[in-house]
Amino acid sequence: MKRNYLIALFIFCALGLSAQTVEKIKFGDFNSWVTRVISESKVIGGAKKNVYEIGPTSNITGNKAYVNAGGSPWGTSNVYAKVSGITKASNAVEPCVRKGSDLCAKLSSKIEQVKVLKVVNMDVMVAGSIFLGQMIEPVTSTKNPYGKMDMGVAYTKRPKALVLDYRVDMPEKPTRTKATGFGSPKTLSGHDNAVVFVYLQSRWEDADGNLHAKRVGTGGEMFGHASKWVNGHKIPIVYGDISKRADMKWLGLRSKANSYYARNSKNKLKPVIEEGYDANAKPTHVIVMISSGSGEPFVGTEGLNFYVDNVGFVL
Repeated sequence: MKRNYLIALFIFCALGLSAQTVEKIKFGDFNSWVTRVISESKVIGGAKKNVYEIGPTSNITGNKAYVNAGGSPWGTSNVYAKVSGITKASNAVEPCVRKGSDLCAKLSSKIEQVKVLKVVNMDVMVAGSIFLGQMIEPVTSTKNPYGKMDMGVAYTKRPKALVLDYRVDMPEKPTRTKATGFGSPKTLSGHDNAVVFVYLQSRWEDADGNLHAKRVGTGGEMFGHASKWVNGHKIPIVYGDISKRADMKWLGLRSKANSYYARNSKNKLKPVIEEGYDANAKPTHVIVMISSGSGEPFVGTEGLNFYVDNVGFVL
């Protein structure tokens, strides 16, 4: 009798697992990329630099602001920048061969340098990041980095988890670098972490065009150790108030001081102010961020690489 019960339980669990539906995010297998060729200013060498975006396989030559191609929902931290009249390209996200013809996304933390005698001398720490949304180009300053990103895409489902394959390269030296472009880089103790998080929001717009949101669901994880490929890794989404969960404190509401931005009905970028939790609200948007850095902007561990593949939702 006991044996029959165990067999039945095993079959039930197996059926439950097989019944899970994974909804792949478009271009989330990272097997096709847009290659942009940006010509940097002659005063900093005039190099032609490849900058990659996640979308249908294509090539774009010229210093043009990029708009997500082919219906791709993915933005990246790669940018075409024009600061003080000087054109610079930054690339910290790129395709990487996983096996054979199968590609993945490689996200790297690195220092980008712009040096022009008596004009500009800047060192900027950039973390390779991909997110659902769009980067607004050209970038003209290092101020208010969130104000240069349209974060989140329309989404109304209630997934159980975010799923992905990942691998981590973690340098042995336990330090971080802070380089904002102003003053000399500073060395900080402790290594950075790669990070993945997902927010489900119910957004609305007031009469003045300001954007507000309730947080419906939250999930996230930091990756602080080197690892080989881990496939089908699930990050559960918790619905409702997470404020009393110590393990999720870092995923709390984003107030006006640290809010992400999105376009309102008049196509103007506005901060999205989260005003509480509501587990029962219908989501209108989802934010997914995957990055080789988990700290504040312009702080990271050089040489930290985060490889990701096959991103989707478990429904």
